[in-house]
Amino acid sequence: MKTYTPKLNEIEKKWYLVDAQGKVLGRLASKVAQILLGKGKPKFTPHLDSGDYVVVINCDKVMLTGKKTRLKTYYHYTGYPGGLKKEEFSKLIKEKPEKVFIHSVKGMLPHNRLGDKILSKLFVYSGEKHPHSAQKPVPLEL
Repeated sequence: MKTYTPKLNEIEKKWYLVDAQGKVLGRLASKVAQILLGKGKPKFTPHLDSGDYVVVINCDKVMLTGKKTRLKTYYHYTGYPGGLKKEEFSKLIKEKPEKVFIHSVKGMLPHNRLGDKILSKLFVYSGEKHPHSAQKPVPLEL
């Protein structure tokens, strides 16, 4: 008896719409990462892109618990001496709220080429409107 492995053309992909208004950032990001990976599907295969597409709206209205709104800092090292860059969460959520959500989901995906391909199925928007109405995304309550 052999183990069944699904082929890429056998995996059907759906579109989901997630409203991030009033949700906690980390909890929402982990649920979105599971959908992107396809963990809830019976045909989940870790080495294939078996997940679904996710459209997130209202990402500028996401929350953090405790004092993290004031204290959370994102660091980036350029590779040069003295090249440590840092950005405060409170400043970043006002200027680029999409970047905050994508950063949190990216950390929960595999750190390889497959993870980059999976992340390309995430679409994040700061307002109510999105250009994916033709795909008929199903509203998902998380």
